Amino acid sequence: MKEKIINKSAELFLNLGFKSVTMDDIANELGISKKTIYQHFTNKTKLVEETTSQMFDKICEGIDCICNTSPNPIEELYQIKMFVMTFLKNEKTSPQFQLKKYYPQIHNNLHLKQFQKMHVSVKNSMQKGVDTGLFRENIDVDFISRMYFNGMSGIKDQNIFPTNIFTMEYLMENYLEYHLRAICTNKGLQTLEKFINKTNLN
Repeated sequence: MKEKIINKSAELFLNLGFKSVTMDDIANELGISKKTIYQHFTNKTKLVEETTSQMFDKICEGIDCICNTSPNPIEELYQIKMFVMTFLKNEKTSPQFQLKKYYPQIHNNLHLKQFQKMHVSVKNSMQKGVDTGLFRENIDVDFISRMYFNGMSGIKDQNIFPTNIFTMEYLMENYLEYHLRAICTNKGLQTLEKFINKTNLN
C-alpha cells in the first residue's frame, strides 16, 4: 500500500503541484481513507519527502542505463534530456517552483542530490567526449560540468523564462545545443549536426 500511495502521490504532484494536492485528494484517488495514508506517513511533508526521493531514484536509474548504452556523449546528453522529459510528461503545473516555495528544506536537499548525481555523470560523459575527440581537449571538465548543471537549473527560473513564453522542452533542447556547440571539436560538431538532422526527420 505504501508503494501505491507514493506512486499516486507522484502522479498528482506532477500534475497539480505539491501545494495544491491534499491528503484527501490522494485518499480519494486511491479509494482509501486518509487514516490509511497516515499509517505510512506521519504528515504530508514526510509524504512529499519520500515521493520526491523515489522519483529522483527512478530518474537516476534511467540515466545510468542511458550512460551505459549510449553510442557517444553527444547522443547520451540528448537521450537523458528526452528521458527526463518523458518522465515529467504529466507536469502541467510547476511542481519544482511549489516544492521550493512550500517545502524549501526538501527542495534544497533534492537540489544537492541532483547536483551530486549530475556532476559525476556529466563529468564522466565530458571526459569520454574529450578522449574520443568529440569535445575540445583544453576544456576544464570539472568546471564545464558544474556550469552545465547551473544552466539546467537556471532555465527553470520562471522569472527569467516564463512558461507562457518558453516550454520546458524548448528550453532544454536549446540549452543543450548551446552547451554542446561551445565545447565540440569539428568532429563533434559533425556528429551533433548529423544527430539533430536525423532527429528532425523522425
